[in-house]
Amino acid sequence: MIQNLRARARRIASRGYRRLGQWGDRVFGVELDPGPTPVRFTAPPWEPLPDPASTDARVVCNICRWTGDGFEGGQHCELSQCPGCGSNGRDRFLHWSFTQRTPLHPALRIIECSPRLGAEYRAAMATWFFYRTSDYDLRAHQGNLQLDLQAIDLPDASLDVMLCAHVLEHVPDTDKALAELRRVIAPGGHLILQVPVLQSRTAPPTQPEFHADHTPVFWRFGFDLTAQLRNHGFQAELLCTEELHHAVVAGTNPWGTGAAEFDVPGMLAGAVAADLVVVADRGQTDRLGLQPGYMYLTWDCAVPRG
Repeated sequence: MIQNLRARARRIASRGYRRLGQWGDRVFGVELDPGPTPVRFTAPPWEPLPDPASTDARVVCNICRWTGDGFEGGQHCELSQCPGCGSNGRDRFLHWSFTQRTPLHPALRIIECSPRLGAEYRAAMATWFFYRTSDYDLRAHQGNLQLDLQAIDLPDASLDVMLCAHVLEHVPDTDKALAELRRVIAPGGHLILQVPVLQSRTAPPTQPEFHADHTPVFWRFGFDLTAQLRNHGFQAELLCTEELHHAVVAGTNPWGTGAAEFDVPGMLAGAVAADLVVVADRGQTDRLGLQPGYMYLTWDCAVPRG
């Protein structure tokens, strides 16, 4: 099956490279088989997760397929770590959102902005897709490409998927970045966008703020980002867990004040139920270690066809 998909990808790619010309060589190269998939990443993303009935493991990593009794570090999007690949909860939710919302095939042209996971993960993604990585200054993340999201040096409609996690808050001009992202994603493509949502409405930090790699934070985003994405021509939906969706619709708060950095009451008051789409039910949430629900939000920004 996989061999047939890869053969099909080669046929599609050969046509695509003729269309893309020099840019195709520069960005995606001509190497279609970067070698065997690293041991930790043996199953491509289009294969379903193990049937819960076939294993005694309580949790599974949807990125590397590690199974076990539980993730390390406790229930927090940044701390709930997979012993197999090092993914944390937000990594797993990003990839769950990507695989649930994007038709997967080996010819997908994907760029991931400043990926948190390391070389083995990137090699596996490059085995499964036409995959490259980018970073603004190649300082904190060693990407293949140096790209400024405010002025992306790529042709129009040249990507099928942009995976962009915890990057947009570091970009000074959000509107310029969204306009550029809309331009480079092909009709039918997707921007899978994840930012820290810590409050109800978008605002700049009240005092200087830096993330662990010393990158300044320009924006603390809220639920109004959905409308901003739609204003730039995306068909934007905010993906969440069933736990969060139920709390918003029912008007309940099972978490109280929550973790210190999150304004949970404000978030629940500001969330727009009509914008939320459940991509992980309670069983999937438990298996993937996606608790508490208010920490797991990702936008699927589709580019309309035609």
